[in-house]
Amino acid sequence: MSIWTILFVILLIAWLGGFTVFHVAGGLIHLLLVLAVVSLILHFVLGARTT
Repeated sequence: MSIWTILFVILLIAWLGGFTVFHVAGGLIHLLLVLAVVSLILHFVLGARTT
């Protein structure tokens, strides 16, 4: 399991938890979602290139 996959899972869980529990902090929650998607994309791009 690569660091990008772990980062994606952590950020996704934080986003889901924040979205359901702390609905007030909407901007930060969506920022976490964007970071999770970027880390997933980097995982596929860099993982495919280095293999």
